[in-house]
Amino acid sequence: MGTKPRQSAVSGDRMKTISVIAPGQLEIIDTPRPEPGPYQALVRTELACLCNKTDSELVHGAFPGLEDAFPFALGHESVGIVEQIGDKVRNFAVGGRAVSGLVFDLGVEGLQPGWGGFCEYVLANDHEAMVADGVAEEAHGWIEVFEIQTPVDADIDPHDAVLLCTWREVLGAFRDFHLQPGDDVLVFGGGPVGLSFVKLGRLFGLGWIGLVDRHPEKQEKARAFGADAVFAPGDETIAGITATHGPLDAVIDAVGKAELINVGLPLLKRGGSMCVYGFMAGLREFVVDNSLGDFNYNLFVHQWPTRLYEKEAQVDLCNWVRQGKLSAQEFISHRFSIDQIEVALQAVQGRKVVKALLSY
Repeated sequence: MGTKPRQSAVSGDRMKTISVIAPGQLEIIDTPRPEPGPYQALVRTELACLCNKTDSELVHGAFPGLEDAFPFALGHESVGIVEQIGDKVRNFAVGGRAVSGLVFDLGVEGLQPGWGGFCEYVLANDHEAMVADGVAEEAHGWIEVFEIQTPVDADIDPHDAVLLCTWREVLGAFRDFHLQPGDDVLVFGGGPVGLSFVKLGRLFGLGWIGLVDRHPEKQEKARAFGADAVFAPGDETIAGITATHGPLDAVIDAVGKAELINVGLPLLKRGGSMCVYGFMAGLREFVVDNSLGDFNYNLFVHQWPTRLYEKEAQVDLCNWVRQGKLSAQEFISHRFSIDQIEVALQAVQGRKVVKALLSY
């Protein structure tokens, strides 16, 4: 992974920042603590989570569009306590909790955001107030990610709040993929996204759910989340699903590999959907073998969240948490302090991590 992170002392107007200075090389540096603008809340980070695929690709220079962004500040899954708000903020309160705060200006020349969510302090932007005041436009500094920087109700534990970053994206994708209660689906990939499709799919009311993953412990987790069947990649029985169960409404690629499209097409019923979730890194084009599908099928490629769907998913997710139907403890498999970020990333590379929690 590179050199051991180097930590600098942090004083009152400074903060810790996880910096990736070159592919595979991290440093914990101190940077200026951000000052909130009129529509911003200053949030002190409590907990963060690694995004297994995205953060790994960012660190190794493989994330599309950010291959040459070094040095940059890492992180986009975090939750924390609001310590200060701007004079036009209406939806965050000091002492309350906020999810998905990011830092886009680190105050250090040459240091880029990648998206800076692991900083000791982050900024959350009051999207709703900007909309109400007619300034939710790029000319006023607004960007689309502001829409998902939301307050968290006081009765939601911070461990569940930080998992909202993953859960909201996945549940929002149900709408992009036009999934309906009762749909029969097969999910490729048992990482945090694939397992979230299983867990949330069962709560959503999907019908038959299968999962494909090579790791027995992730197969076991999928069964615990309500999967009806699990398979290893290349298992001959996958091709026979249509004979043993019937054609499927949807096949979900939670890995981001274009070749899985042609694996999934023969499993779909007429009008079914092949759903690709996540970046297909490095691909400018891919081949779909139309002969493998029925006469009518849908192909959905979901490489970036629909922010409105992601934001609106928070309501159902928090209700499931309150009802005891959904818990971060089911997903958090590894715990580290923020100073152990390099160890955490190495653990993710071992493919055994579901979610790695980072604490300040």
